[in-house]
Amino acid sequence: MSSVASSAASSAAPIEPPLRRLLRATEIDTRMIGMVAALLLIWVGFHVYGAVFNGGGVFISPRNLWNLLVQTSSIAVMTSGMVLVIVMRHIDLSVGSVLGFTGMIIGVTQVYFLPNLLGLGHPLIWILTVLIGVAFGALIGAFQGALIAYLGIPAFIVTLGGLLVWRGAAWWVAAGATIAPMDETFALMGGGPMGAIGARASWAVGILACLAIVAAILAGRRRRARFHFALRPIWAEVLLAFLGCAIALGATWMCNAYYWPPRVAERYAAEHNIPVPEGGLLISHGYAIPVLMALAVGIVMTFLSTRTRFGRYVYAIGGNPEAAELAGVNTKRITLMVFSLMGALAAISACISTARLDSATNALGTFDELYVIAAAVIGGTSLAGGVGTIYGAILGALVMQSLQSGMVLIGFDAALQEMVVGAVLVVAVWIDTVYRRRTA
Repeated sequence: MSSVASSAASSAAPIEPPLRRLLRATEIDTRMIGMVAALLLIWVGFHVYGAVFNGGGVFISPRNLWNLLVQTSSIAVMTSGMVLVIVMRHIDLSVGSVLGFTGMIIGVTQVYFLPNLLGLGHPLIWILTVLIGVAFGALIGAFQGALIAYLGIPAFIVTLGGLLVWRGAAWWVAAGATIAPMDETFALMGGGPMGAIGARASWAVGILACLAIVAAILAGRRRRARFHFALRPIWAEVLLAFLGCAIALGATWMCNAYYWPPRVAERYAAEHNIPVPEGGLLISHGYAIPVLMALAVGIVMTFLSTRTRFGRYVYAIGGNPEAAELAGVNTKRITLMVFSLMGALAAISACISTARLDSATNALGTFDELYVIAAAVIGGTSLAGGVGTIYGAILGALVMQSLQSGMVLIGFDAALQEMVVGAVLVVAVWIDTVYRRRTA
């Protein structure tokens, strides 16, 4: 009798669809799948458009994708900080202007100040320049954070004022003049043939990334077992490891498939007495230094937000500020620290931008605040606070930069590009609103 009842119950139980079972077992966020699908759709769409209307699709090519990653680096660095700002129910409209101002400080420091103090070409110039720039950015962020936390001025007003103040200060530093060239070592942070690590080092990075992914999955499984949490099925763990390693090695292959321009390679061969074969000298770029910087910032920010007391406090404040304060969290100090961190990350982005242009101009970072906020929201950061991931925001930055790069390739004018960015931001906020309403 019991066997009959159990068989009837099992037959009456609903059959779970395979896709839903896969998502439940792997615990992959459905919004992340949507972002990846949107990114692939953008890439394929621009590539097909170029093939049909421009005589050849170039978007999905090692050269364009390599440059796309380099262009995304600056925005990705700032986006990782904007996540924490928005998670705490604030906003920072000044990041583009802070980038421009610190960029000018960086230019003046390494072109005029340090060479006179240490001598032209001194090896400490680029190190001191980065430290001074990051210090300025952190101080600016701390100043704005203090106004918000201790004087009670809304973040929207403080950072809107900062957008105007620091943009004007960027012009004032050098009276609008362009400062160039940058220190040769410092310029490596901008990418280019010399600002990349080459094929061998890139494969080493790819293999280390695979080992780190497998180690992280194993460590997570051990933690779950130690605290008696539900474990993912073995096949789900293997699938996640496979996907992560495939992405890491695929990105490495793509970066290595982009070779130096022939003239640059020939000049390098002549300088180093390297024989040039008949088909030309093929030297792989490998991973660009700014891309590795953005990845490093993303890893550090992910650890900071998920594995430290500071990160837990940030999410607690974003979830319920009153409850967090009653629980003993110093919300004012955390607010100041988050904005100071945001300023420091804007300065790191300024290092990447000035190095990439090999010059500092007061126009650096114009409209970057829109791209940073849009990237964070597209990446799943809720404007209502309390929800957001660093890796999602970085993926959102890649989506935004793909849109901009694709529109440039197919010939959209600047006005239409700004219209598209604005529309994407509104749609992303609407999607976030709908998602929160359905999951509430």
